[in-house]
Amino acid sequence: QVQLVESGGGLVQAGASLTLSCAVSGSAVKDYAFGWFRRPPGEEREFVASISWDGGRTDYADSVKGRFTISRDNAKSMVYLQMSSLKPEDAAFYHCAQSYYAGNSLNFNHYPYWGQGTQVTVSS
Repeated sequence: QVQLVESGGGLVQAGASLTLSCAVSGSAVKDYAFGWFRRPPGEEREFVASISWDGGRTDYADSVKGRFTISRDNAKSMVYLQMSSLKPEDAAFYHCAQSYYAGNSLNFNHYPYWGQGTQVTVSS
């Protein structure tokens, strides 16, 4: 049973930084790509970032490029999302997800396993 558990969300002021963590169990983590997605209040789920099986490729939504960094530690079965220069529009429920594939994908339909999510709130 693959399980993903996110942590690290919270309430921060605009301009602050926050790092989300995703602990993965029940999976050969090193074989799969991972992604972070978010759902802002009242909006659809959207892609944030993804990282390939070996960390060699990362992709970002235009809205977070240059501010967010996705990383992984296969030895610890962890995936991270470092967020800096946070804006009120970054406020959302953030989910970590494991892909079917080793390579990146921006399509949430390619991710069969999801965590429960962690809330990020950014005050202006």
